[in-house]
Amino acid sequence: MEFTRKNRQLLSRIATNDRHGENSPYFDGWKAYDSSPFHPIHNPDGVIQMGLAENPLSFDLIERWIRENPDASICTAEGLDKFKHIAIYQDYHGLREFREAVAKFMGRVGGNRVTFDPNRIVMSGGATGANETVIFCLADPGDAFLVPSPYYAGFARDLRWRTGVEIVPVHCKSSNNFRITRAALEEAYEKAQRSNINIKGVIITNPSNPLGTVLDKETLRSIVSFVTDKNIHLVSDEIYAATVFSSPRFISVAEVMQDMDCNRDLIHIVYSLSKDMGFPGFRVGIVYSFNDDVTNSARKMSSFGLVSSQTQFLLASMLSDDEFVGNFLRESSKRLAKRHHVFTKGLEEVGISTIKSNAGLFFWMDMRQLLKEQTTKAETELWRVIINKVKLNVSPGSSFQCSEPGWFRVCFANMDDETVEVALDRIREFVLQGKEENKLEADKSQAQAQRWRKQNLRLSFSSSRLYDESLMSPHMISPHSPIPHSPLVRART
Repeated sequence: MEFTRKNRQLLSRIATNDRHGENSPYFDGWKAYDSSPFHPIHNPDGVIQMGLAENPLSFDLIERWIRENPDASICTAEGLDKFKHIAIYQDYHGLREFREAVAKFMGRVGGNRVTFDPNRIVMSGGATGANETVIFCLADPGDAFLVPSPYYAGFARDLRWRTGVEIVPVHCKSSNNFRITRAALEEAYEKAQRSNINIKGVIITNPSNPLGTVLDKETLRSIVSFVTDKNIHLVSDEIYAATVFSSPRFISVAEVMQDMDCNRDLIHIVYSLSKDMGFPGFRVGIVYSFNDDVTNSARKMSSFGLVSSQTQFLLASMLSDDEFVGNFLRESSKRLAKRHHVFTKGLEEVGISTIKSNAGLFFWMDMRQLLKEQTTKAETELWRVIINKVKLNVSPGSSFQCSEPGWFRVCFANMDDETVEVALDRIREFVLQGKEENKLEADKSQAQAQRWRKQNLRLSFSSSRLYDESLMSPHMISPHSPIPHSPLVRART
């Protein structure tokens, strides 16, 4: 122990603190999947990954484009003549054609209602690096940002770990589908002020991660007005902008501020191709700020996390192909809509509801009726059952700082159709077995009560007694199901 303590003293505070956030169920679910990943043949009882927001549903379109455009890569015979030019050091502003292509793509995703300036495109290593870069530009250690909850679980790492800033949740409620209100922002801001916390800004995700919803114009205008009145920053994380698959449409904060009397120096956008195009491995993150000083500072910082020139060269060609981009966005939207419908419809059949959503690679699932009690502890217990018994890696709401226990984020785009059916089968069995056991338990309790009443006995019964395996009635179990018996307990209301 003494050696460990001395050894830790040799390292920095960043290297030894626990602010990275890996000690949460969000990351624990990934570890459970990594230890036993599902495979239909080699590991049919393994964990299905439903906690990872990846978007490979339209990879075939991208693969076809790459085959038809071999000169877009410097690693092909057709593109080899560009190798010497691209492989050497490049200006950390980025390739001009890359910045122009990204700016054009961002405008197209927003319905061409905004024109983005290529000179404000600053590169970073994915949205993770882009978010951190913005925070480094806007705040000092100890400062804080208001973040409406539920919010992306990785923000604990992206925004806090190395920057030293804090997150102050703005608690939103299910009664209005977790909509961000001016009243909630004011309450969180005033509470922080009373605690002598210096609020430097508000950070939103639009479309929302984890809700899968888009912010309407009224809400965006309210948020912009709020930061203008308080003279604090607004960072809009718009990395899911092109994953909208039904109305209402996506509205960028850049569109809203065009006809508002606001301080443009306070508005900043984070973008990425990780979700919209399905390229998280390419590490393409973008900082777009309307503040000249932030743009210049972020560009200086970008030298620590540039996008490779080879990747820039390829994407510049791809995103400049208007026909391909148009077809990709339309087809991606259709495929996301279809997959979302299959999942949510399957859940509805067994009485599991979700927040109505139209964007993202996930939905927000309501499992409150399956909790023993409405507490975070009960949510964690249910999550452990789902991950260890049902073998599905879904992420509990507490990982997203949700103030209401019983909500779970479920990712639906990162698997093939066959795995979708297996996942749905497991959920159906889990829920239906629990309902059957609860009914048997209720019937037995009623019969006992009748017998005891005849004997003039007064007894009370707990509605939260654990299930009795001896009460199980015979039922068919899917060959893909790892669940011998449902571990559900009766929900309390």
